[in-house]
Amino acid sequence: MTTLHIVCPHCQTINRIPGERLSQHPRCGQCKKPLFTGHSLELTDRNFQKHITRNDIPVVVDFWAAWCGPCKMMSPAYAQAAVTLEPKVRLAKLNTEQEQSIAAQFNIRSIPTLIIFKSGHEIARNSGAMSAQDIVRWVKNSI
Repeated sequence: MTTLHIVCPHCQTINRIPGERLSQHPRCGQCKKPLFTGHSLELTDRNFQKHITRNDIPVVVDFWAAWCGPCKMMSPAYAQAAVTLEPKVRLAKLNTEQEQSIAAQFNIRSIPTLIIFKSGHEIARNSGAMSAQDIVRWVKNSI
């Protein structure tokens, strides 16, 4: 039986969940809210490192900006991919205008850019808007 660490998207508490219980709608031991909501999580300077390094499942981050047309076009597809990929993968978004230091740290040159992190390390990157099916296929092929 594998135990996984999952960071709560609501209160940032690290939860230990038996791997076989991931699909059983686990709740946070601290705030009692669902650990998986079927929506992407908004990352900021305050919670970025915790989610990237402390989740035992892959975390896909959409680096985007409000002024970006392709980002706006891809947003519904990304939301749909979150429903499909959870609970095996956490999807998150990072606004590059509000979090410029993180965008610079990961050398984001064009948006939208998707990066898959596993155990705090980048394992795959893709720039440009994609459909929900393409996002799901790319993530599944990369992890």
